[in-house]
This record gives sequence, C-alpha cells and structure tokens, in this order.
Amino acid sequence: MPISSTTLVRSTIILLLVGFLALAGIVGTTIWLVERSQVYFNEVVEARDARTTTVDLRTALQDAETGQRGFIITADEVYLEPYEAALQVVGQRLEDLARVLEPYPQADQPMADLRNDIDIKLAEMAQTIGLVRNGQIAEAAEIVRTDAGKAAMDRSRVFFDALIRAADDRLTTGVADQRNAATALRWVTILGAFVIFAVVGGAAWTVLTYTNEIAAARREIEAANLTLEERVRERTSDLGRANEEIQRFAYIVTHDLRAPLVNIMGFTSELETSVGELSAYMAERPDDGDPKFADAKLAATEDLPEAITFIRAATRKMDSLINAILKISREGRRQLKPESLDLAEIAEATATTVQHQVAENGGSVSHDIHVPRLVSDKLSLEQVLGNLLDNAVKYQQPGRPLSVVIRGRQAPANRIEIEVEDNGRGIAASDHERVFELFRRAGTQTQPGEGIGLAHVRTLVRSLGGDITLRSELGVGTTFIITLPRDLRSFIGSQAK
Repeated sequence: MPISSTTLVRSTIILLLVGFLALAGIVGTTIWLVERSQVYFNEVVEARDARTTTVDLRTALQDAETGQRGFIITADEVYLEPYEAALQVVGQRLEDLARVLEPYPQADQPMADLRNDIDIKLAEMAQTIGLVRNGQIAEAAEIVRTDAGKAAMDRSRVFFDALIRAADDRLTTGVADQRNAATALRWVTILGAFVIFAVVGGAAWTVLTYTNEIAAARREIEAANLTLEERVRERTSDLGRANEEIQRFAYIVTHDLRAPLVNIMGFTSELETSVGELSAYMAERPDDGDPKFADAKLAATEDLPEAITFIRAATRKMDSLINAILKISREGRRQLKPESLDLAEIAEATATTVQHQVAENGGSVSHDIHVPRLVSDKLSLEQVLGNLLDNAVKYQQPGRPLSVVIRGRQAPANRIEIEVEDNGRGIAASDHERVFELFRRAGTQTQPGEGIGLAHVRTLVRSLGGDITLRSELGVGTTFIITLPRDLRSFIGSQAK
C-alpha cells in the first residue's frame, strides 16, 4: 500500500521529534555525567593531596625523632643531619596540611591539637639536643623518660593515621563514583543509540517505501546516514578520551604508592644494618646466666634477620607489582614476554613468600609438578599463583592447620593443567562463578579486601591463552584449576591473525 504524502509528513515529523528528544536527552545526560565526573575527580585530587601531605609530615617528624635519638645515644653530630633536614620540612608541611584542611571546619580543633603536640615534640628534641651538646646526657635522658614527647608523638600518629584512612576512604569512594558515572554514561549512550537507531530505522523504512513516488527521499536517507556516522565517530572519540583519562588517573594513584614503599625500603635497609650489628654483638657475647639472655640472643641472631628477609622479599614483590601496574597504565596493556620456564621453580618460589604465614599455625605448602618446561610469561604466572596462595592464607579454616598443594600435569591439545588445592573455608556452589567477578566477594567477610584478586587472576590467565575454574565445598576446601597452552607464542600468533 503506497504511503501518502500526508502520512509521510506526519511520520517524518513524529520520528524527527522522537530523535530530537532522544538526542537532547543524551546530550543533557552526558553533560551532567561529565560534570559529576569532574567533581569526583577534584575530590580524588584533594584526597590525594591531603594523604601525600600527611605522609610527608609524619615522615619528617619520624626523621627528626630518629636523628634526635641517634644523637642522644652517640653524641655524634652526624646523627643530627636528618634532624636538621626534617626541621626545614615540618613547618612547611604543617602549613600545607592546614591549607588542605581549611575548607573543613571540623578539622580546626584537631589541627590546633596537632600543632600543640608537634611544638611539644620539637621543643623536647631541641632541649635534649642542647643538653647533650653541653655534656648533660643524663639530664637529656631524664627528659626523654618523662614520655611527654612520646605521648605528643603518639597523639600525632593517631591524627595522621585517621587522616590517611579518611583520605584512602575518599579515594576509594571517588574511584567508585567515577566508575559509576562512566557506567551510567555507557548505558545512556547505548540506550540513546538504540533509540536513534530505531528512529533512523523507521525513517528509512518510510522513505524507502516512498522512493517510487519521491526520489528526494533517497538523498535524505544518505544525509541521515552520513550524520549518523559522524555522531558515531564523535562518540568514539569521546570514549577514547575518557579511557585516556582513566588510564592517567590509574597512573597517578599507582605512582603515589611508591612514596610509602620507598620509605619502607629505606627504613628496612637501616634496620637491616642495625640488626646485623646487633646479631654480631649477641653472637659473640657470652651467656651471663640471665634466663632471658637465650631468648634475646635467638631473637637477635635468627628471628630478626629472618623477619627482615621476609620484609625484603615482600617489598621487592610490591615494587615489582607497582612497576607492572605503572607500565600497564602507560601502555594500556603490558606486553607479554614468552620465555622458557620451570613451573616447579616458580611454584616453590611463590610458596616461599607465604611459608612463614602458613607455618605459624602448623600448616604447610607443597607442590607436585609433573610437566616439562613451558613457554609463558613469568610475571603473569607468579602473580596468578601468588594471588591464589594469598587467598588460601586469607580464607583458611579457623582451628585447622592450612594445607596447600600446587599440582601440575599435562593436558590434551598441548596444554598444561595447574591445580592449587587448599583445605580452607570453601566457597558455596552459588558463588563459584561470582568470585571471579570484579569487585565481588563471596561468603562472610572477615578479612579486608576489594574483591579484585580473582578477577585479576582470570584476566591474567586469559591473557596467557588459558582459563580458570574451581571446585569447592563449604568447610572442606577449594581447588582452582588453571589450563594454559604449553607455548604462549602459538596463542599470541593466533591472536595476531
């Protein structure tokens, strides 16, 4: 049945009106979401500045305290170098912190208390240093024993910890808000595109039916298609820019993690030197009959060096992960590096990182690997096994020594299968797939976490050309099953095609 000109005009007007309303809704909602995203971003930046300033001020006070103690003990002026350097920083960082917290009236009294505590601590340090310089070491030590400075420092640390936690919570909330805004923008774009496509489809059907009577309709359709392609290109460009902003934000957040890590590594080096001297001294000192001497000697010669070794291993692992995340943020995706690997060696090295935690409760981590060498990405494999072992330790069954076994065997189609089995709390059947979702956690939560570990593991495994599944029973334990190609290069080659 031919379409009359009146029907065509009426249909065209209705379709144009619907399309205009849809487009206006998309544009208005997009502008609003972009504005909200900017507000969330500003909040994240403020929280980051507050956290950085707080950490810097706390570090400066600790450096000053370290220099003071070293000088009181040794009377050597060289120990005052960190003290003098810190004095140049404390005042500026305190003012920076006051400026950051100025918009929040509820922080006025805590800031006043902090200033008073810092003045007390700095005054004590200056007084004790002056006494030691005058040879009055006993008087300086007596001032320290009053614990007035320690109490002031403890109050300051409570303030710092609370402010850092508040900043971290605000960072987490800001990231979640930005993520929600991005999700909303995505859905608005999808729904808007669906409406526009529906409008365009209706117009196309009407015009194509009327082409036998009006040849000009064909030119309108072509113009509509060209306009649609332009809008799609504009949306694609907007989404690309939004993705770049997210990557830059991820880089900023991850980059800021290096500051406290560098401090930890630096203080660990100082601690390692001090423990070495203490260990040598205790090893050479004869037993004087003190019943506590044997325990002190054991702690100085064995426990402390072992603890420092674990700290070293943990900071190296954290530094490696931060470097990997920074590289991902810069490049968009880390380039895999296939190399010949011994799975047993990787399993043993990864087990070593959690052995001390497992051994505390009489548990054990073992491996049973029966596969030849494989070609894969070493860092990805280490992260996968490390995450699974960390989960086993985190969710072990209370009152039962943890037992973890890493198995490896050959599988059909030139693949290998890795199992990580534990006797922990187990996972309910309804949550077997849910635990792999990003920011989703299963069961009763007794341990802190963000719900990204297993999602990250699945992403890593799939990037290596494999997959991960699990079987589990509540109260019995969980087994994660990973399948991987024996040669990652074959998977990368097939992806390239």
